[in-house]
Amino acid sequence: MAYATLDDLKGRLDWTLDADEERIATSALEDASDLAAHYGRDWPEDTAPRMVRTLVLKACKRYMSNPDGFTQSRAGDETLGWNDAAGENAGTVYFTGEEQKLLASLAGRNSGLYISDVTAWRSQRRPVSVGLVPVDFPGGKEFPFYADETEPW
Repeated sequence: MAYATLDDLKGRLDWTLDADEERIATSALEDASDLAAHYGRDWPEDTAPRMVRTLVLKACKRYMSNPDGFTQSRAGDETLGWNDAAGENAGTVYFTGEEQKLLASLAGRNSGLYISDVTAWRSQRRPVSVGLVPVDFPGGKEFPFYADETEPW
Protein backbone atom coordinates (compact mmCIF):
# COMPACT_ATOMS: atom_id res chain seq x y z
CA MET A 1 0.00 0.00 0.00
CA ALA A 2 1.35 3.41 -0.95
CA TYR A 3 -0.42 6.75 -0.85
CA ALA A 4 1.77 8.10 -3.66
CA THR A 5 3.39 6.62 -6.75
CA LEU A 6 6.98 6.51 -7.87
CA ASP A 7 6.09 8.80 -10.78
CA ASP A 8 4.66 11.35 -8.31
CA LEU A 9 7.96 11.30 -6.42
CA LYS A 10 10.04 11.53 -9.60
CA GLY A 11 8.13 14.70 -10.46
CA ARG A 12 9.32 16.31 -7.22
CA LEU A 13 12.97 15.37 -7.52
CA ASP A 14 15.39 17.44 -9.58
CA TRP A 15 17.39 14.51 -10.94
CA THR A 16 16.67 11.28 -12.76
CA LEU A 17 16.67 8.18 -10.60
CA ASP A 18 18.79 5.18 -11.54
CA ALA A 19 17.61 1.60 -10.91
CA ASP A 20 18.97 1.44 -7.34
CA GLU A 21 17.48 4.82 -6.45
CA GLU A 22 14.11 3.72 -7.85
CA ARG A 23 14.22 0.62 -5.63
CA ILE A 24 15.07 2.80 -2.60
CA ALA A 25 12.39 5.35 -3.52
CA THR A 26 9.74 2.61 -3.79
CA SER A 27 10.66 1.37 -0.32
CA ALA A 28 10.62 4.94 1.01
CA LEU A 29 7.11 5.45 -0.39
CA GLU A 30 5.92 2.30 1.36
CA ASP A 31 7.58 3.33 4.63
CA ALA A 32 6.12 6.82 4.49
CA SER A 33 2.67 5.42 3.70
CA ASP A 34 2.90 3.04 6.66
CA LEU A 35 3.90 5.93 8.91
CA ALA A 36 1.03 8.04 7.55
CA ALA A 37 -1.39 5.25 8.42
CA HIS A 38 0.18 5.01 11.89
CA TYR A 39 0.03 8.73 12.69
CA GLY A 40 -3.29 9.23 10.92
CA ARG A 41 -5.41 6.21 10.14
CA ASP A 42 -5.46 3.40 7.62
CA TRP A 43 -7.14 5.21 4.73
CA PRO A 44 -7.99 3.23 1.60
CA GLU A 45 -5.52 4.30 -1.11
CA ASP A 46 -8.20 5.68 -3.41
CA THR A 47 -9.97 7.76 -0.73
CA ALA A 48 -7.04 9.13 1.29
CA PRO A 49 -7.07 12.93 1.62
CA ARG A 50 -4.81 14.75 -0.85
CA MET A 51 -2.81 16.16 2.04
CA VAL A 52 -1.77 12.62 3.03
CA ARG A 53 -0.31 12.15 -0.45
CA THR A 54 1.45 15.50 -0.17
CA LEU A 55 2.95 14.65 3.22
CA VAL A 56 4.12 11.22 2.03
CA LEU A 57 5.83 12.80 -0.98
CA LYS A 58 7.37 15.49 1.20
CA ALA A 59 8.86 12.92 3.59
CA CYS A 60 10.15 10.81 0.70
CA LYS A 61 11.72 13.80 -1.05
CA ARG A 62 13.40 14.79 2.20
CA TYR A 63 14.80 11.27 2.51
CA MET A 64 15.83 10.88 -1.14
CA SER A 65 17.58 14.27 -1.13
CA ASN A 66 19.65 13.30 1.90
CA PRO A 67 19.41 9.56 2.65
CA ASP A 68 22.32 9.60 5.09
CA GLY A 69 21.08 12.58 7.08
CA PHE A 70 24.17 14.72 6.40
CA THR A 71 24.14 18.22 7.86
CA GLN A 72 27.49 19.49 6.64
CA SER A 73 29.30 19.30 3.34
CA ARG A 74 32.33 21.01 1.91
CA ALA A 75 33.73 20.80 -1.61
CA GLY A 76 37.37 21.64 -0.77
CA ASP A 77 39.14 18.74 0.95
CA GLU A 78 35.85 16.81 0.84
CA THR A 79 34.64 17.50 4.36
CA LEU A 80 31.34 15.80 5.02
CA GLY A 81 29.78 15.62 8.46
CA TRP A 82 26.54 14.58 10.03
CA ASN A 83 24.82 14.66 13.35
CA ASP A 84 21.50 13.71 14.84
CA ALA A 85 19.79 17.05 14.24
CA ALA A 86 16.69 15.05 13.28
CA GLY A 87 17.14 12.82 16.31
CA GLU A 88 16.82 9.12 15.77
CA ASN A 89 15.15 9.91 12.43
CA ALA A 90 18.32 11.20 10.71
CA GLY A 91 18.81 9.18 7.55
CA THR A 92 15.32 7.64 7.64
CA VAL A 93 11.90 8.39 6.24
CA TYR A 94 10.09 10.39 8.93
CA PHE A 95 7.38 12.95 9.56
CA THR A 96 8.13 16.05 11.57
CA GLY A 97 6.11 16.79 14.69
CA GLU A 98 3.89 19.22 12.80
CA GLU A 99 3.32 16.69 10.03
CA GLN A 100 2.36 14.07 12.62
CA LYS A 101 -0.17 16.47 14.15
CA LEU A 102 -1.59 17.23 10.71
CA LEU A 103 -2.00 13.52 9.94
CA ALA A 104 -3.78 13.01 13.27
CA SER A 105 -6.03 15.95 12.49
CA LEU A 106 -6.85 14.55 9.05
CA ALA A 107 -7.80 11.29 10.76
CA GLY A 108 -10.14 13.13 13.14
CA ARG A 109 -7.98 12.59 16.20
CA ASN A 110 -7.64 16.16 17.37
CA SER A 111 -6.20 16.77 20.77
CA GLY A 112 -7.50 19.53 22.94
CA LEU A 113 -10.16 20.36 25.47
CA TYR A 114 -13.53 18.71 25.47
CA ILE A 115 -16.69 19.91 27.16
CA SER A 116 -18.82 17.83 29.46
CA ASP A 117 -22.03 18.93 31.12
CA VAL A 118 -21.75 19.10 34.90
CA THR A 119 -24.60 20.07 37.16
CA ALA A 120 -24.58 20.95 40.83
CA TRP A 121 -26.46 18.83 43.33
CA ARG A 122 -30.17 19.60 43.41
CA SER A 123 -29.92 22.13 40.58
CA GLN A 124 -32.28 20.05 38.45
CA ARG A 125 -34.95 20.04 41.18
CA ARG A 126 -35.58 16.33 41.28
CA PRO A 127 -37.63 15.10 44.19
CA VAL A 128 -35.23 14.20 46.98
CA SER A 129 -36.03 12.60 50.28
CA VAL A 130 -34.24 14.28 53.18
CA GLY A 131 -31.28 12.23 54.31
CA LEU A 132 -31.25 10.01 51.20
CA VAL A 133 -28.95 10.19 48.19
CA PRO A 134 -30.60 9.50 44.83
CA VAL A 135 -29.11 7.06 42.32
CA ASP A 136 -29.23 7.39 38.58
CA PHE A 137 -30.02 3.95 37.26
CA PRO A 138 -33.36 2.19 36.69
CA GLY A 139 -34.75 0.47 39.74
CA GLY A 140 -32.08 1.90 42.02
CA LYS A 141 -33.07 2.81 45.56
CA GLU A 142 -31.88 5.92 47.34
CA PHE A 143 -29.42 5.26 50.13
CA PRO A 144 -29.17 7.07 53.48
CA PHE A 145 -26.71 9.91 53.91
CA TYR A 146 -27.28 10.42 57.64
CA ALA A 147 -27.48 14.17 57.61
CA ASP A 148 -29.50 16.78 59.44
CA GLU A 149 -33.23 16.48 58.76
CA THR A 150 -33.57 20.16 57.69
CA GLU A 151 -30.61 20.32 55.32
CA PRO A 152 -29.32 16.95 54.14
CA TRP A 153 -25.94 18.33 53.00
